[in-house]
Amino acid sequence: MNKTKANLRIVYMGTPDFAVESLRRLVEGGYNVVGVVTMPDKPVGRHQTELAASAVKQYSLAQGLPVLQPERLKDEAFIEALRALRADLQIVVAFRMLPEVVWAMPPLGTFNLHASLLPQYRGAAPINWAVINGDNETGVTTFFLQHAIDTGNIILQRRIPIAPADDAGTVHDALMTLGAQTVIDTVDAILAGTANALPQDESIQLRPAPKIFKETCRIPWAAGARCCHDFVRGLSPYPAAWTELVVGQRRQVLKIYKAHLADSNLQRMAYDLYKPYEPTTTYQLVLTNNTLAVRLADGLFVIDELQLAGKRRMPTADFLRGFRPEDGMCVE
Repeated sequence: MNKTKANLRIVYMGTPDFAVESLRRLVEGGYNVVGVVTMPDKPVGRHQTELAASAVKQYSLAQGLPVLQPERLKDEAFIEALRALRADLQIVVAFRMLPEVVWAMPPLGTFNLHASLLPQYRGAAPINWAVINGDNETGVTTFFLQHAIDTGNIILQRRIPIAPADDAGTVHDALMTLGAQTVIDTVDAILAGTANALPQDESIQLRPAPKIFKETCRIPWAAGARCCHDFVRGLSPYPAAWTELVVGQRRQVLKIYKAHLADSNLQRMAYDLYKPYEPTTTYQLVLTNNTLAVRLADGLFVIDELQLAGKRRMPTADFLRGFRPEDGMCVE
């Protein structure tokens, strides 16, 4: 098949902001995107009466690209509409698991951009889990789709470091940019006939990246300050780690967006003011030097940015101006 980027017919599949950058690079780079597949519009608003288009749909319509929004990917009407686009290649970025009738359709196959260094972090939330687990490196992978999710032969991988101050949001943005370039490089390799896809290494110990639910986001205080710090980073800014603030008989959900580990001076000050740490199922809150911290087995976990249920997200200093501490306050 003798194709150039101007006549290689590409169908692009994606939904959220993460997928827009790759599509934008294709469109602005002169690649022939003949159609876009994205999720149906979602109900939004207090009464769920308004419909909101996905970020990919909004961009596609602004560029005059045909858009398909199937409820079911095996629906015959969708399959026929997709087939009518006569794609040579399909590209998937942050979409859904595709049935074989879809991914096997184009002659050059279907490749996916995944936000991890496969085979690590197969699953729905690779960025979050890499940060939660304290990794110092991550990246993106393009691979050809096959039956089992995220297991296809690898075309390209690109790596970036995860800095101690990074959270899921900053890593997301870095991978979005890196991923867009990797998509372009992958298409160019396919056009040049140099896309030598290799099987994934199944011999190493794998870390999964399952979908994150509300209960997943509850802070595991028993794991210690360092693990809890990575946990908060890995869920910030969305969906956000949470705990229960316990004051007497009252309980409120407290989301934590930013935190850090206390330095030795703050550790000593807290030790002088409060009784020694004792293992328990609740964890004492410490107010020292206009800071709010949680006493854990391996040190103080200092809260920098938070949101109490029903309130706005704010720096801890702002929160403390209107907060009346009480004896026995803890998190659970």
